[in-house]
Amino acid sequence: MADIKKVVLAYSGGLDTSIIIPWLKENYNNCEVVCVSGDVGQGTELDGLEEKALKTGASKLIVMDLKKEFVEDYIWPTLKCDAKYEDYLLGTSFARPCIAEHLAKVALEEGADAICHGCTGKGNDQVRFELTLKAFAPDLKIIAPWREWDIKSREEEIEYAEAHNIPLKINRETNYSKDKNLWHLSHEGMDLEDPANEPLYNKEGFLELGVSPEMAPDEPTYVTIHFEKGIPTAVDGVEMDGVTLIETLNEIGGKNGIGLLDIVENRLVGMKSRGVYETPGGAILYKAHNVLETITLDKESAHFKDIVAQKMADIVYNGQWFTPLREAICAFSDKLQETVTGDVKLKLYKGNMINAGVTSPYSLYDEQTASFGEDEDYNQADSAGFINLFGLPIKVRAMKQKNWENKV
Repeated sequence: MADIKKVVLAYSGGLDTSIIIPWLKENYNNCEVVCVSGDVGQGTELDGLEEKALKTGASKLIVMDLKKEFVEDYIWPTLKCDAKYEDYLLGTSFARPCIAEHLAKVALEEGADAICHGCTGKGNDQVRFELTLKAFAPDLKIIAPWREWDIKSREEEIEYAEAHNIPLKINRETNYSKDKNLWHLSHEGMDLEDPANEPLYNKEGFLELGVSPEMAPDEPTYVTIHFEKGIPTAVDGVEMDGVTLIETLNEIGGKNGIGLLDIVENRLVGMKSRGVYETPGGAILYKAHNVLETITLDKESAHFKDIVAQKMADIVYNGQWFTPLREAICAFSDKLQETVTGDVKLKLYKGNMINAGVTSPYSLYDEQTASFGEDEDYNQADSAGFINLFGLPIKVRAMKQKNWENKV
C-alpha cells in the first residue's frame, strides 16, 4: 500500500462513495483522493457535492458534463438496436462505460497510482467499470473497497458514516439503493429484496420520475415523435437536442405512469436480483421506434435484427461496450436504420402506450396490396400452389407415417 500516493475515486456522493474517502485515507497511508463525478443527468444529486467531498477528505472534485455524450454515443446506438436485457432498458449499464472512460482519462492526467470505485462485489457495475478501465488505463491499479473492507451491509455503512461525521441524504428507513441518470431511476434493496412484496409505488418519495398508473390522469395524452435514421429528433413537431428530448418525454411519460418495470433479472455475476425501474421517456422511445420499424424494415431484416438486439443487450449489460463486436453490431444497425425515418403517434393512458398512427416516406406498407378488396398486385389463386409446396414436407410425413405403425 505504500506505493499508493494518489487515488482517483468515482464519486457520486451516495452512501458508498461518501465513506470511501476516509476509508482510503485510513487504509492507504493518508493518500490523496481526487474525486471525479460524471454528470449523466443526476440533476439535484450533484448539488453540494464539492463541499461534501472536500469536507470528507478529498483534495478536489472534478465534475464533467457528459449528458450530450451519454445520449449521442451510448443511448442512441442502443436504442437503434432495440436492445433490452430481460425488458430492462439498460439505464445503469451504458452509463457506467461513459463515466469510466473519463475516469480513466482523469487518472492518467492526474498521475494517479490507482482508480477506486464503490461498486459492490455482488453487482454488475464492478464489471462494467473495470472492463472500461482495462480498455483505457490497463496499467493502473483498481481499488474496490467492497472486496477489501469488513463492512458487510448498508446498515454498517451508515454506522461508519455516523462515526466519521459524514452527512447522508438517507436514513435507515429510506435506505433504498438508487441509481439515477437522464435515462432512468433504479430502486433496489429493503422490502424489494422479497419478490413477494409489491413495490410501494404510491408511498411518498418512492417514485421520482413519475406517478403510478392509478394516479395518472383520467384523460389520455397524445404524443408524436419524429425519427431520422433511427434517432428521435422532435416531439410534437418541435425539434430538440437529445438531452432536451429525453427530459421532455420523461415529463410527459412520468405524468401518465409510463415506464415502470418490476423484474427479477439474472445478474452477470450469477445471482437473481429484484429491481424496480422508472424509465418513462425511454419506454416511449423504444415503443415508438419499434412501431416505426414495422413499416420501414423488411421481414428478414426485422427478424434478424431481433437476434442482434439480444446480443447487443448482453454486451451492454455485461460491460463490454469497448469491444470490436459492439462496434460491428452498431455498424450493422446504422446501415439498417437508414430508412427508419418518420413520425409515430402514441396515446398514453394510465401506464399504457397505444399506437395511434405511423407514417414514413420509406414505408414498405402498401394499402392496395394488403387490402381484402380486389387489387392488381395479388392473385389469390396463386396461394394454392404456394401452400402445396410450402406444406409438402408435412403432407409427405403424414403419408409415410401410415406405414410406420409403432416404429417411432
